[in-house]
Amino acid sequence: MRIGIVGAGMAGLACAEGLAGQGLEAVLLDKGAGAGGRMSTRRMPTAAGEAQFDHGAQYFTVRDEDFRRRVDGWIADGVVAPWPAAGSEAYVGVPAMNAPVRQMAVAQTVHWKTQITQIERVGHGWRLSVERGDAVDVDTVILAVPAEQASVLLASVAPDLAARANAAVSEPCWTLMLAFSETVEVVQDCWRGDTVIGWAARNSSKPMRTGPESWVVQAGPDWSRRHLEADPDWIAGALKQALAELLGSELPPCIGMAAHRWRFARSGVEGSGSIFDRDRRLGICGDWLIGPRVEAAWMSGDLLANRIAQLAAGRVGD
Repeated sequence: MRIGIVGAGMAGLACAEGLAGQGLEAVLLDKGAGAGGRMSTRRMPTAAGEAQFDHGAQYFTVRDEDFRRRVDGWIADGVVAPWPAAGSEAYVGVPAMNAPVRQMAVAQTVHWKTQITQIERVGHGWRLSVERGDAVDVDTVILAVPAEQASVLLASVAPDLAARANAAVSEPCWTLMLAFSETVEVVQDCWRGDTVIGWAARNSSKPMRTGPESWVVQAGPDWSRRHLEADPDWIAGALKQALAELLGSELPPCIGMAAHRWRFARSGVEGSGSIFDRDRRLGICGDWLIGPRVEAAWMSGDLLANRIAQLAAGRVGD
């Protein structure tokens, strides 16, 4: 089986790892420039040196035993560490949030900057159209992208599955990144917010972070939805003021500031775990099939890999 995976975030890479463990190879295609997705890290030059911000997922937790074994491996490799400030079961990538997915990607065949615009049936397989480049033909296609993006690709080839993706609506999130010339004089490093801010954290308090004092502020879903199309500069000013009010103190001089809009920040919940249509050779994985957690993305990808491997083993037996 020639397997193509659209999306090289946590779910897609977990699926590729699981397939490789069963002796199956996959090629991953991702529109991004490198590993990270919603676990990505932004770097910003400032007068006090380069500041870094985990501006997507802030940390992850572990409940599933299989995922715990994977996390233990990352800890042993030095790409994940606990972050006690966010809770006793909170973990982050080190030296940046994207460290574990970067490590996973190195072991796989990934084509970055490859935007898939359409998938279509060709004989018993699939043709993946690329925005700038040659189409890719595969026997089996796996979509490992947010539900809203999956529904667009599925609309003409599997409307029944597109409807399931459409039902798992993601919540948006405006994120503010702030770098300061001095330490923000508050005792806590993490704050779970109010009517405007859903989360605020001293990013520079995470293990192995370097550079000046840096904060990540994430607006709540309702506020983000109301201001989804607002000007980023206005968003930055509004969230900065909200942070000062939340902390109850005057902020030190700001030496770097930027706002980022995540349209599909917190996934919905479809509930299937993963989807694989054997007849159409079409698979789907992602956090939105379980719940809005990094762990859920990994579990969904791993579950789908196991389902495909069982099918392949059955065909070999035939």
